[in-house]
Parts: sequence; C-alpha cells; structure tokens
Amino acid sequence: MQAIQTLKQWFVESFPFDLNLLKEISSEPIPNHLKRWWFAIGGTPLYLFIIQATTGIILTFYYVPHPAEAFNSVAAITTEVRFGWFIRSVHRWSANLMIFTLFLHMMRVFFTAAYRKPRELNWMIGVGLLVTTLGFGFTGYSLIYEQISYWASVVGTNIAEATPLIGPLIANFIRGGPEVGPNTLTRFFVFHIGVLPTAMVMLLALHVVQVRLHGVTRLRFREDEQPAVEVSVSVAAPVAPTRYHGGESERMPEEARVKEETYPFFPDHFYTELIIGLTLTFILTILALVAPAHMGEPANPLVTPEHIKPEWYFYAMFRWLKLTSFQVGVVGSMFFLVILFFWPFVDRFFQRRWPGRDVSFWIGVVGFLVFLTFTIWEALV
Repeated sequence: MQAIQTLKQWFVESFPFDLNLLKEISSEPIPNHLKRWWFAIGGTPLYLFIIQATTGIILTFYYVPHPAEAFNSVAAITTEVRFGWFIRSVHRWSANLMIFTLFLHMMRVFFTAAYRKPRELNWMIGVGLLVTTLGFGFTGYSLIYEQISYWASVVGTNIAEATPLIGPLIANFIRGGPEVGPNTLTRFFVFHIGVLPTAMVMLLALHVVQVRLHGVTRLRFREDEQPAVEVSVSVAAPVAPTRYHGGESERMPEEARVKEETYPFFPDHFYTELIIGLTLTFILTILALVAPAHMGEPANPLVTPEHIKPEWYFYAMFRWLKLTSFQVGVVGSMFFLVILFFWPFVDRFFQRRWPGRDVSFWIGVVGFLVFLTFTIWEALV
C-alpha cells in the first residue's frame, strides 16, 4: 500500500491537474434537446475519424506508395494479410459514414441557424472540416490505384487546373508534374497520412474550443409547437413565429428568452454518445462483413475507361460539370464553396434586407433538393 501511495504521489506531482476543472467540464449543462440522437450526431464524425486513424495506421504498415506496387499491396492486404480485408473494409465504410454524418450535422446546423452570432467562426471551421474530409476521401480513393480511381484522380486534378488564376500552379503542385504520374501517388499519400490529418486535428481543436467558449446552441421553438418550453416575451413586442431554432434572430425582441432544461455532460450526455458510438461500431462491423471492400482492375494510364465514376459524395458536382462547360462548372463550384463558407454573413444580409421572411431556410431546402437530385441522377446513369 505504501508503494501505491508513493507512486500516486509521484504521479500527482509529475502531472499536476486541477480536479475542479475536470469536475466543471464533466458537470457542464447540456441543452435537453441533445438527448435526441439526431441533435447529438456532432461527435459522430470525431468518433469515425478515430476509427479512420486507427485502421489507417494499420493499413500503412502494408501499403506501398509506388505505382508499380500500390495496387498489388492493396490486393495483398485484401487477400493475404490476416484480417486485412476486414480492416480495409472498416476503413472504407467508416470514411463513407464520416462524410455522411458530417453532411447530416451541417444540415442540422444550417436548418436550426446555429451558425448565427456568435458562432459564425465555428461554421467556417465546420466548412473547413468538410473540405478536409472530402480531401481524405479523394486522396484515399486514388491510393488504391485501380483503373477507375486512377482516372478519377486525373479528372480531379483537371478540375483543380481549371481554377481561375492559380489553377495550373495548384494542379502542378498536386500532381508533382504536368500530368498524373508516379509523383502524384506519392503526394496523395503524403496528403492522406500527413497534411490532411494535421489539418483535421487542428480544425477539430478549434471547433471544440469554440463550442466550449459559446456553448451548445439552445433551440428556439415555435410557441404553438412547443408549449412545454417557457418563453418570456414583452407584451409590447410580440414574436413572429420562425423556423429557425438556433443562433440569434433579429426577429426575436431583446426581451425574449428561452428557458430550457439542461442535464449534465457526465454521465448523461456521455452515455448518449457512448450508445451512438457502440451503434456505429455494430453498423461498421455488419457493413464490413456483408459488403467488404473489393478490388477492381489495375490502373492503366494508356486506356481510358468508358465510364469514370467518383465516389458518391462527388456525384452532384460530377453531374453539374457534365451539364455545363468545364470552366463554368469549376467556377460555379468554387463560387458555391465561397458562399457556403461565408454563409453566416450572407444570412445576416437576408435578415436585414427581408426581415420576417425565412429566405435562408428556403434557399437551404432548394439547395438540398438540387444536391439530392444531382446525386441520384448521377448514380442512375
């Protein structure tokens, strides 16, 4: 017992930690609406990123980032390495689920207007996380060095090259030369295991800090839909019903306040996240067993396949590029990304220009329907 006490004392002296801070973090009040899983999926991409990192490190031990060996090394992982097919399948499916849940989370933030003041910066960080995650998907898909993935990387770098002003410079840097070649695979590998993970960790840290500083958005419900939520409103300044449930709205008078019940982060919310994590683990296991990752044909730079398909999360953009000229499609995509990045300020303009109208809400609905239509359209052709 004396040895244990001595070891404990040594540990406390070596790693001084404020227990009051830990207690404050664990007892942080969480808005009651986060008990619903669709509001609590914000932590899901982080959980999937941890799975991605773990399985990715294992795969890196066997992968060879060279055009002559890349495809064969992936094939060896799939057919020869013990449980290699399972690790690769979990890596593949967790990547798809990470992108899907990130889409869902950003839609939830958008349609609840949780990007409004003072959370504008967190929205911009979220867009950065989305772009970084899509970068993971693009580079990881190209590393397999299959025929389809190789030519998808050719199309992807051509899109980068069509960017106005700096396109050729960016494309040359990504490719490592004037066209896709051996240097391209090496650079994609460096991006996939070094640059993008570093960017992801930094953005996640900033995202968590922002959440800690500003807290979780409290929902503002319609009076007629949520009688249980008590709202204090000045009689002289009635509140018009609104679809936006989060953030700050100029339609809400200064006196309006929502009194919403809360619950502690630990153990209540921790259990919610734990259940979501265990459910995701079960889903990933089933998907890896039922639909394992397969191998296509080896990349052949001399033969262009008849149908080039990106991964599903690029379907909408791919269809958009087919409907317009290449240059117009690329410029339009860049414009959309810029608007998405600065959306909190665009929304503020709409609120001032057309107060009392749900302009941003309907723009979001139309945008989602267009994205869904283009994705399904491209999937069916």
